[in-house]
Amino acid sequence: MDQLALLFVLLLGAVISVPVGDRLRVPAPVLMTLLGIVLALLDFVPNVEIPPDLILPLLLPPLLYAAVRRTSWRQFAANKRPIFLLAVALVFVTMACVAAAADAIVPGLPLAAAFALGALVAPPDPVAATAVAGQLGLPRRLVSILEGEGLFNDVTAIVLYHVAIAAAVSGTFSPWQAGLDLVLSAVVGAAVGIALGWGANKLMELLGDATLQIGLTLLVPYASYVMAEELHGSGVLAVLTTAVFLAEYGSDADDVMTRLAGHTFWNIVDTLVTGVAFGLVGLELHNAIRTASGRWGELLGWAAVVVVVVVFVRLLWLLPATWLTKRLHARRDYDEDIPVSWRETVVMWWSGMRGVASVALVLAIPLETDAGAPFPNRDELIFIAFGVIVATLVVQGLTLPWLVRRLGVKADRDQEKERAKELAIRASKAAKRRLREIEEEEDLPEELSEQMLRRAFDIGVRISPEVAEDERREASRERARRLKQVRRIQQEMLSAARHEVLAARSEPGADPEVVDRVLRHLDVRSMR
Repeated sequence: MDQLALLFVLLLGAVISVPVGDRLRVPAPVLMTLLGIVLALLDFVPNVEIPPDLILPLLLPPLLYAAVRRTSWRQFAANKRPIFLLAVALVFVTMACVAAAADAIVPGLPLAAAFALGALVAPPDPVAATAVAGQLGLPRRLVSILEGEGLFNDVTAIVLYHVAIAAAVSGTFSPWQAGLDLVLSAVVGAAVGIALGWGANKLMELLGDATLQIGLTLLVPYASYVMAEELHGSGVLAVLTTAVFLAEYGSDADDVMTRLAGHTFWNIVDTLVTGVAFGLVGLELHNAIRTASGRWGELLGWAAVVVVVVVFVRLLWLLPATWLTKRLHARRDYDEDIPVSWRETVVMWWSGMRGVASVALVLAIPLETDAGAPFPNRDELIFIAFGVIVATLVVQGLTLPWLVRRLGVKADRDQEKERAKELAIRASKAAKRRLREIEEEEDLPEELSEQMLRRAFDIGVRISPEVAEDERREASRERARRLKQVRRIQQEMLSAARHEVLAARSEPGADPEVVDRVLRHLDVRSMR
């Protein structure tokens, strides 16, 4: 098996792991990690050979962009204090504690390399945790915190990682210079992200076509990352800023086709890239076995110490941080998402699995220093990081569903229904308001006005049946049943039309381009 065949195996595994994980109630990233471990144990499977300097640019931009599409700027702004405590302060604390532990137990490890290890294992990965949240129905406030933490702790950790790696490679370190580099990196990254977001938004308006717009969204994260890095800024922060800008200002409410197709496209990209990244975690067992040859006890001991530090530093930080956030929340009545019980705090603690970012960073450790010498203790660092990623991902990932059920942490369905009802009422009122404006502009027949008014009311009822009053609810349900029957018959009619058009494609003299154009028209009609 060569490298290309191995890549296709990982891509196939990424697709299959989703339904298998749903059936087994195991997060797909965990299954992909286990698949990578199995492949690593097979003699005919080669070692992964990806240049370290290509790991971050290839993996992180699409993953970050896909993650930001599921969030909003309001969510970041409202949860700035929890995000700061978890994504910035906790990353600093975890990095320092891991660096201190590694410096104490690994002989001859330079302090800069120890801090690089701390930075790359500091950020928890939100992918597996939110996958579990989707399966088990965690409260939305916890999912919001995990998503916000996952995005911003990646930014923080990667910037710190670059500073530590630069110090290890050059052999020199200046705190003032490092602080200045951090600030400049953040400013340049944010500026590049905003500029590219604005430019991409304008270009999308010129392109018009949904296919071209979605293709542009695939290029934009990579362009944002590379441009920021070329200007010595934070590529990760640039991608994050670009994605937030486009999410806020690049969405046309009436561009239904682009929105639906883009959502599907980015779900596919997210699934494939995430699967490959977690598969690479398992495949690193090859290098771990080679590194540990004759030193299993020593290296496993080092990895175990770092795992304990990573896991329990998060717990020891979450307890006072959550308490402080609750006190400030109660005193000033902030509108933010916070854990409301010790059970939710425990779930947040156990959700701190390491994953994609840590994989990308550990694989990106340079092979040599500026002086041409091998990077200090590179194999040992990779083994320890591999141990932390696998231990937290597999152990915590497999036990998190059990812990959630055991503690009884679940979403407040009544609150979700109430919010859906509020939005349904707003949508229905907006439709009625627009109908009144049209009635003032145009001379509509009374029968048509009444029909349109019923449809405006039905907009809200279809979103949330609770909108309808008791005496009108049954009538609305009857109309919905009748509409469902009409749609079913119409879909069967359109299906017959599509089969006929497809059959015409194989007839002599048929023009495939004309057939595809007619078929696309029928597909769009079916979707509507």
